[in-house]
Formats: sequence, C-alpha cells, structure tokens
Amino acid sequence: MDEWILGEKFNTVYPHHGSIQSLWEKKWKSCRGVKDCYSESYTEAFLSTAENLSSEAELAEKRGDSETAVRLGFRSACVFRISRFPHLGPQDAGLKRHAFERQKEIYLRTGALMKCPIDAKFIQFSHRLDQEGLEIPVLQRLPLGHGDRPHPVILIMTGLDGYLTDNTALTDRLIQRGWAVVLCEIPGTADCPTDPKDVSSPDRLWSSVIEWIKEQACFDPDRIVAWGLSAGGFYAARIAFTHAGQLLGAVAQGAGTHYFLSPEWLSRADGHEYPCSVTEALASKYGFDSVEELISQGQEKFSLVLSGITKLPSCRLLLINGEDDGLCPIEDSMELADQVSGRELIIVKNRMHMGNPDAQPQVIKWLTELLD
Repeated sequence: MDEWILGEKFNTVYPHHGSIQSLWEKKWKSCRGVKDCYSESYTEAFLSTAENLSSEAELAEKRGDSETAVRLGFRSACVFRISRFPHLGPQDAGLKRHAFERQKEIYLRTGALMKCPIDAKFIQFSHRLDQEGLEIPVLQRLPLGHGDRPHPVILIMTGLDGYLTDNTALTDRLIQRGWAVVLCEIPGTADCPTDPKDVSSPDRLWSSVIEWIKEQACFDPDRIVAWGLSAGGFYAARIAFTHAGQLLGAVAQGAGTHYFLSPEWLSRADGHEYPCSVTEALASKYGFDSVEELISQGQEKFSLVLSGITKLPSCRLLLINGEDDGLCPIEDSMELADQVSGRELIIVKNRMHMGNPDAQPQVIKWLTELLD
C-alpha cells in the first residue's frame, strides 16, 4: 500500500504500549507493575476482585434482591473477562482458562435472572470433520412475548477477545427491537469447536448453526441476518457470499478482509490502539505456531479477496468501520465494497476500530430497514 488512509498514525506507536503500567496510566491507571497481558500474573491481579463481586451477587440473590444480583453478577463477569484478556483459544489451559470458566458460570447464573433470560444451547456440529468438536456452544435471547410468533434472528459472530459472555448491552438493544439473538464464537477463539487452520471450517460451522436456527419454531427462517463484530466481521463478510441464499443480509463491522493480514500492516499493528500485542493473538486465533508464520502466510491463506470468494453472488452486505482503525484498515472495507454489487459502505469519521459508539446506531438503523 503506497499510502494508508490512517496516514502518519500508521507509523505511530500509541503511548499506552510498552508495558501494562503505561497502558494503565494512559487508559486504565496503574496496574501493579505487571508488564505482559499474556502472563498469569496479569490474570491473577484481577481474580480476587472478580470473586468478591461474585460472592456479593450470590448473597443478593439469596435475599431476593435480583436487581442487585444482576448488577453485581455482570460486574464480576466483566472483571473475569478482562482477566483472561486478550485472547483464549479452544486448546488453551492455565489460569486464563480458569478465569473464562468462572466467567461463563457467573454470566449464565446472572443471565437466568433477567426478564429476557440468556440461555445456553449446544448445537450438534453436523458438518464437522473428525478432528473437530462435537458441539457448538451458543447463547440465545428472545424478546418478551416471544411465544406469539417467530422472530427475526440476528446471528452475532463474536470477536478476537469478546466472546459469548461479553455482549449483554448489545443483545439488550436487539431484543428491545423484537429480534431474537443467537451468539456464536468464531474459529480459533474460546470454545469454538472448529479447526482454526482449516480455511473452510467457518463454512461448516455456519451451515450447522443456520440449520439449527431454521429448525427452531421461535425463529423466522426467512429473516436471518449475520452481524460480525471485529474479528467476527471477517466471517460476516465471508458468509455473505458462502451462504448468500440462506441470509437476508450481513453486517461486517470492523472487518479485516485482505490488507489486515499483509506483512506491511502486521509489521505496525502492534503499535496501534489494541492494548496488547495483537499479532500474537491473531497468530493463535488463525492456528499459526508463531507471529512470523502469520506474517509470512496469513494473507495468502485467509484473504477473502485472494480466495476468490468475493466473486460469488452475495446477500445484502453492510461494511462499516472507523476511518482511523489501527487493527483492520478501512481499506479492507473499501476494497470489498469495490468488488461487491449491492454492497453498502459506511466509514465513520474520527473513530478507531469498529467505529463505535457512532457505528452501532447506524447498524441498528440498517437492520430496522431490512427486517421491519
């Protein structure tokens, strides 16, 4: 790329990098001198606070104070979430896995107390290969009064570090519109059963999930829309082509599609707005053994543009991101928009990765026009 839209920021190392201490001072405050997000000492620093909040939530639930139990339970889950930051893969163990298991336990206990409960479901991975897991974990939320008719479904594809248990506020907004929500983790993250090294694994994943959705009486099989968040945006862009006939539309928010895996971009991405080394997380997520392998092989293997998938017919596709995104360049959304007929592109000025908070209301407006 001769000149990135990010401009001089492309070569800038943002001031919170270098150590957790500088990150905390610039964004979070001081954090006990811990210097590596990937270390267990980082995770350990949060656990006592998370457990204390969980205990307080349980006490509130026992005395019948559901409102306080929900508030404290979700706070506990949030602290556990940041403790296992920035990335957890299906095969990862250790303290971060422990934190994630505790987060799931507390999140589901808390979600069951809500007026519109958060329900865990396990879908048969009907299109799995032999080396892949048997079940696909998803979360489901239905709007109030869901028994009267089938509802449109928003299939949320989660991100690199935000998983099933990290999207309560978003699902609140969606069910308030009368839409059902199904959340699913993407290959190489959390509990996703797919082989992250296999380029075609997401296609088998989504085929299994969509088949399950169409079997449920509470969902309208003719009004399914995929919404990919951050790293999930890659899969929302992909599914718009691979499953075009089964979707009413797709939203790729903050999506990397081609340039984000180029050696040139990856050489500078660790210095941008992500609080830790994003290349280390991406290498693990895409099934590479090292950052060096990601840099040398990632784009050729996973680029949607080089794969030829973008030459297939697509469903309606909204591409939206912040113009100043330092993780997935806005050029990725622009490149895909140039290649896809009927595509819609929104560039959010003066915003970084994903374009929030300005982007989300625009996506919901687009969904409303599509579904209602």
